[in-house]
Amino acid sequence: MKNLMARLAALLSLLTLEVLVVGGVFVGVALLFFYLTRVVFVEHSVRFDTWAFAQMDTLRTAYPGLTGPVRALTFFASLPWLVAAGGGVPALLRWRGYRREALEVLLAVVGATVLNQLLKTHFHRMRPSSALIFQPGLSFPSGHAMIGLALYGCLAWLLWQHRRHPVWAALLLAFAFSIGLTRVYLHVHYATDVLAGFAGAVFWLILLRTALRLFWRESKEIK
Repeated sequence: MKNLMARLAALLSLLTLEVLVVGGVFVGVALLFFYLTRVVFVEHSVRFDTWAFAQMDTLRTAYPGLTGPVRALTFFASLPWLVAAGGGVPALLRWRGYRREALEVLLAVVGATVLNQLLKTHFHRMRPSSALIFQPGLSFPSGHAMIGLALYGCLAWLLWQHRRHPVWAALLLAFAFSIGLTRVYLHVHYATDVLAGFAGAVFWLILLRTALRLFWRESKEIK
């Protein structure tokens, strides 16, 4: 009985405000992803996607010079950039002595990439036929949105965790979300693809962060 009570007390001590908030976000993004799959693949509704395209078309008509910067911005979640950043950033962190942070960034990018491809293969949604630039591959969820947020979101979390430059952390998140919007602007993804990508990235980052914390905690206790 004493051992049981001790275990319960240890479990309750883990239920901090941070854990409750993160847990709520985890459930929330999972429900959002499930809802989007219902809207797209069960109800076959295009209302939100059509509305989002219309808003971006209006913006592009009002500011035609915006297309160039948008195409430049979307590059920062493209495959060449993610390969370079996904390998270069962890290497730099490891060189600076942040071995755990380097592993976390690497797993964030690699894991999000694998999960994104599995989801795309499973749902097999074709890209919009109105795309302004050629983009191969499937559409749901958006790889730019999902892998980009996994990379920049992980870096933002590490900056926040180390209490260094919280403004930069916020800017990284804004940067990631802006990249997602460029995909709708360029018509290479539906808005539901982008939202699903964001939800998938947050889901993966929380899952990864939790697993790593448990692993490192157990490793420390063993030592």
